[in-house]
Amino acid sequence: MNTLRNKVQLIGNLGNDPEIINLESGKILAKFSIATNESYKNANGEKVTDTQWHNIVAWGKTAQIVEKYVGKGKEVAVEGKLTTRSWEDKDGIKRYTTEVVCNELLMLGK
Repeated sequence: MNTLRNKVQLIGNLGNDPEIINLESGKILAKFSIATNESYKNANGEKVTDTQWHNIVAWGKTAQIVEKYVGKGKEVAVEGKLTTRSWEDKDGIKRYTTEVVCNELLMLGK
């Protein structure tokens, strides 16, 4: 059960083309966001779609696959773990973000 402690699985569509970053160390990083949709009926019986956006980061070979084959609108399944990091912006305000660090990617659809 230890592998379930921090595991995320999402299926969604990319909102934009991935941002590819080649670091000085030679490592490659891909950053992108995907939208997941959940539909339900409200109290009036009307269909409502709730869209959530998730920030994804991929490293190494996974990032290379993202760079070559994944683009805006593509449907993907990602598996990874949630991480939260913080930084100070230009005004000295501490900011936080939560991302999914992708360790497995599956391309879906056409």
